[in-house]
Amino acid sequence: MFLVAVTGGIATGKSTVTQVFKDNGVPVIDADIIARSVVEQGKPAWHKIKMVFGDGVLTESGDIDRDALGRLIFNSAEKRKILNEITHPEIHRIMYKQIIKYFFLGHPFVVLDLPLLFETGVMFQFIHKIITVTCEEDMQLTRLMDRNRYSEEDAKKRIAAQMPLQHKCEKSHFVIENSGSIRDTQAETLKILELLQESNHHWKLRGILLTTAAILFSGIAWFLHHRYKIFPLPQIQ
Repeated sequence: MFLVAVTGGIATGKSTVTQVFKDNGVPVIDADIIARSVVEQGKPAWHKIKMVFGDGVLTESGDIDRDALGRLIFNSAEKRKILNEITHPEIHRIMYKQIIKYFFLGHPFVVLDLPLLFETGVMFQFIHKIITVTCEEDMQLTRLMDRNRYSEEDAKKRIAAQMPLQHKCEKSHFVIENSGSIRDTQAETLKILELLQESNHHWKLRGILLTTAAILFSGIAWFLHHRYKIFPLPQIQ
């Protein structure tokens, strides 16, 4: 099994792309969904956020106020870094568990929806192919303001906090331009899906893992036989 990352800027349309993969039976692990789950009330990350940033980032019911926290961290690179240090280890731990699950279920590849793939760099070394979703700057700004009801100033701060889209595109294997119609984006995604399905990279990885497992098992069997006489070794006639 190999890993495919879908990344891009905020409000560029990554969910449209990942939905195509889901509709075609490809598992998608969404970092944003996991990020929301790890800060649920009472969880370790929630306690750390409350301790570091105070009650001002909580709603009346005690949940994380995402808007209040967002305004706080997007005005300070240092506070943004602290929040990432609190949440990212928990996010990655859950992602690794899900990746292992899909490996044992026999999927040839898994798509990871990673908005901050390049910014954090943590999972970069495990990714086989990178897809960056981009769109025109004015369209990105308008989408973000409409979707999240941000002011223009707040929307620009959130966009500026991420790596420029052009830099992400230069580091990617595939680029999907999402300034046109949804149908165009879906068609472009399907072309990439076909290329990924034709890849035999997952067989190479499985072969390496199975060979490694066989060698490891043989070594353990040899040790147990000579130490405890548990495994009988084959006799040469």
